[in-house]
Amino acid sequence: MASLENSVVVGIDGSAASTGAVAYAANTAATRRVPLVLVTSYTMPAAMFAEGMVPPQPVYDELEKECQPIVEQARATALKVAPDIEVSHAIVEGNPSQVLIDYSRKAKMIVLGSRGLGGIKGMVLGSVSASVASHAFCPVVVTREDTDDLDRSGPVVVGVDGSEVSAKATAWAFAEASARDATLIAVHTWMDPQVQAAAAGIALTDEDWRQLEEQQLEILSERLAGFSDRYPDVRIERFVTRDRAVRALVEQAEKAQLVVVGSHGRGGFTGMVLGSTSRALLQASPCPVMVVRPESHS
Repeated sequence: MASLENSVVVGIDGSAASTGAVAYAANTAATRRVPLVLVTSYTMPAAMFAEGMVPPQPVYDELEKECQPIVEQARATALKVAPDIEVSHAIVEGNPSQVLIDYSRKAKMIVLGSRGLGGIKGMVLGSVSASVASHAFCPVVVTREDTDDLDRSGPVVVGVDGSEVSAKATAWAFAEASARDATLIAVHTWMDPQVQAAAAGIALTDEDWRQLEEQQLEILSERLAGFSDRYPDVRIERFVTRDRAVRALVEQAEKAQLVVVGSHGRGGFTGMVLGSTSRALLQASPCPVMVVRPESHS
C-alpha cells in the first residue's frame, strides 16, 4: 500500500454518499499530485462467537471478501475521475469511525461522504462523518450525497476569525485554492447577535457603520497578508459582514467548490467536539466542507 504520509484517504462503504466522496477525493489527489487510499472496514458479528474466543481465519477471509466489490467499485469511480492517480486500498476490521481516525494520524487528508437530506430536519450529518470530523488528526472533508461535484470551477471559501485554528484553516484554504487554481473568498463576520442587540439602542450613523466595516476589512487583510506572500498566485476576495458566521459561509458556499472552517472543538458533551459553527456548516453547506481542528497536522 502507498505510504500514508502524503496520501488522501477516503472512507468507502458502497453507498451513494461514499461514491461521491471517492470522486471528490480522486480529484483532490490529482490536483495535489498525491496517492489515493480507499479504506473500508468490517466488524466481526459478536453473536457468532463466545466472549474471548478467537474466530477462525476463514471467517475473517470471508468478511474481507465481501468488501472486495465495494473496493472495486470505488477504484473504478476514482480512475474514471482521475485516470493517472496512484490508487491503493485497505480492508480493516473495526469500527469505521475509529479506523478512519487511526488513519488520520498519518494521512494528509480524510474524505468521507455524509448522507443526503434526511427526513428529520438537522439530521443530515451521518454519525461516522460527524465522529471522524470531530476527532481526526488531519483535516477532514465531508462531501454530501446530494451535492454535485462535477462543477469544480467555483471558489474556495474560508471562515477567518483571528483564532489559532482559524489561521490553520486559512493555510489549508490557500493551499487548496492554489492547487485548484481557484479564487479564495475570505469571510469575516464581525458582530455577533448579542453585541448587535446591545448596539441597537445606540443610534449609529451610516458613516459610523462604514468606518467600522473598513476597520474590519483592514483586520481581515492583516490576517491574510502572510498567506498572500506565500501563495502569490491565489486571487483573494475579502468579504466582511455583520451576520451570523454560518449564514454568511453558507451564502458564499452556494457557488463554491469547497468551504474550509476551523473547529475549536470545545464541546461540553462527549461526541459533541465540533464547534457550533463547523457542526452547523456540515449540516447546511451546499458544497463539500473541510474541517481543520487544532490537532490537525499539515
